[in-house]
Amino acid sequence: MISQLFILSSKGDHLIYKDFRGAAGSDVVSVFYEKVTALTGDQPPVVMTHKDLHFMHVRQGGLYWVATTTGDASPFSVIDFLNRLSALVKDYCGSLSEKSVQMNFALIYELLDEVVDYGHIQTTSSDVLKNFIQTEAISSRPFSLFDLSNVGLFGADTQQSKVAPSSAATRPIQSTREQGGKSEIFVDVIERMSVVIGSNGVLMKVDVEGEIKVKCYMPSCSEMRLGLNEEFSIGKSQLRGYGAAVHVDECSFHQVVRLDEFDSHRILRLCPSQGEQTVMQYQLSDALPSAPPFRLFPTIERDSGGRLLMYLKLRCDLPPKSSAVNVCATIPVPKGSVSLSQELSSPDQSVELNVQSRAIVWRVPRFPGGTQLSALLKVEVPGLCSASMLEVGPVSLTFELPKFTATGLQIRFLRLSPVQPGLSQRWVRYITHSDSYTIRI
Repeated sequence: MISQLFILSSKGDHLIYKDFRGAAGSDVVSVFYEKVTALTGDQPPVVMTHKDLHFMHVRQGGLYWVATTTGDASPFSVIDFLNRLSALVKDYCGSLSEKSVQMNFALIYELLDEVVDYGHIQTTSSDVLKNFIQTEAISSRPFSLFDLSNVGLFGADTQQSKVAPSSAATRPIQSTREQGGKSEIFVDVIERMSVVIGSNGVLMKVDVEGEIKVKCYMPSCSEMRLGLNEEFSIGKSQLRGYGAAVHVDECSFHQVVRLDEFDSHRILRLCPSQGEQTVMQYQLSDALPSAPPFRLFPTIERDSGGRLLMYLKLRCDLPPKSSAVNVCATIPVPKGSVSLSQELSSPDQSVELNVQSRAIVWRVPRFPGGTQLSALLKVEVPGLCSASMLEVGPVSLTFELPKFTATGLQIRFLRLSPVQPGLSQRWVRYITHSDSYTIRI
């Protein structure tokens, strides 16, 4: 049973406050923020206690989503509810940020009135709530059908108009009514990589966590059939030999997914509700079907002037038609490093020395597959010695790989039955993020 629920900004400003039972004082907001800011570390505990009051919170969209209880409520149930609530607000507001919450406070209060009744959780289903929610969302960037950047000469479609932008699925689910009945459905395959590569170039550890998300903007979506790779195996199941093998160790599905065609044809069947939902999650450990996306070839020595000399060659082993974006390499350097000079192989790269964190940051905005970049770095380190040289590394990489999956998972087809009347668009997007990519040197 929930006593109070409130949403705070990262600075402690209270954006939403709802008291369901009147069992606690009005100072709980300041008490919670004082307890959170007083703790050391980046991730405070999700459950905290003050006298007889229990605080349970999650961080979503840079905001604190907090619920208080005075009884013996299950922490897991409350935390799961807060995550569902934040996803519901994102669906109805289009995005999750301090500005969107401030602009849509009336809509959020209306949602809370329907979702929670006197502290008891009722529902977080958008299919149920769409019959009761009347307030329209206010978007900070209104969605327009007339995007002139995607229109060619005499109104002809350009190549760019055939690609769904990354912000296309960040609008309120109720905006379908405002767009003349236009309906869309997005299927996103998202993977996160954790990799450790030894100093000898051997792959020491790899872990890939993936999920398939569906975001539906159809007012009344019928059954959706989602076809995966025919040669898709889970755990120790046998391969059927139809094509290129795609293997994962573990896999779980949303409760709405029907699996009667999955074993025979690798087809997921579901009736998606409006908004976003994760229909499938999977994990792969200890092996990759292809080479890791990046390899580093470092040469580290001390030059005649007593400076630390680092020659780094970074190779992108993606297919030639693929590319990585927002690549950032962080290289720890010895304590006392004061200045840096560099020679880079291309003008779009950038390198800077962060003295406080004792690290060099090497940024590449776009890195095509099958290419190699290099950087010659000279670091001034007073009193550089052999022991100081050992402080260099390991190198941490962050990147994004659009239109690429590390496991090789692909969507063969996306079908709606019966066919939706009127104009409807279906989008399938792939992206792989680096969760932790470490190269020892």
